Amino acid sequence: MRPKAALRSFFPVKPLPIEVGDWGNYGVMSGNQQTFMSNDKEEISDILKYRKRYSLSIKLKRLAWGFAWNLFIRPLPRFGFYWWIIPIYRLFGAKIAGHCKIHPSVRVFMPWNLEMDSCSTIGGKCNVYNTAKITIGDSCVVSEGSYLCTTSHNIYSSQHEQIDKSIRIGNRAWIATQAFIGMGVTIGEGAVVGARGCVFKDVAPWTVVGGNPAKEINKRVIRNNA
Repeated sequence: MRPKAALRSFFPVKPLPIEVGDWGNYGVMSGNQQTFMSNDKEEISDILKYRKRYSLSIKLKRLAWGFAWNLFIRPLPRFGFYWWIIPIYRLFGAKIAGHCKIHPSVRVFMPWNLEMDSCSTIGGKCNVYNTAKITIGDSCVVSEGSYLCTTSHNIYSSQHEQIDKSIRIGNRAWIATQAFIGMGVTIGEGAVVGARGCVFKDVAPWTVVGGNPAKEINKRVIRNNA
């Protein structure tokens, strides 16, 4: 017995049960199905009409930034060399105060849309997708693997165009590992976003949130060491 025949004997193929209304899925379409397909074509044509709004100058800046990051930042060791990394970010328009740290593996989409106050840190393997401005306050920590995303798409539009809103992280806030901060969100002063939390709404100052979507867990109270 041939191998194919042996397989068929163990796994016989049964005909699919096809109803009359299902013929559109198999190459025969009713009038309603043709209308549905024509609507699909119209929506597809609307999507094809959409053009990204990035100008040629922005594309060239991003190209130059990609070369600079891959050549002069990405190969560096995990710790140290901030004296070398931060000036390169500033060269591409980032506004970064003193004593800040950005790990070499951090991916920043547009460095000219990044502002950091003093003594703040962005940990390794973070993704800073800043098509709009991201402002990080004083003494903040964005822990490893976190994602700051200022962009989305208009799900109510036939063109599904890109939309952008800035993110602001207040002083002394902590974004724990692998958290996601969505577009337009403000993280209040001293707030904490728990590990892998997904934030889509503003977080009040000095609160602790977590989960997906993030909800308030507790208040953050700073106690002086005894």
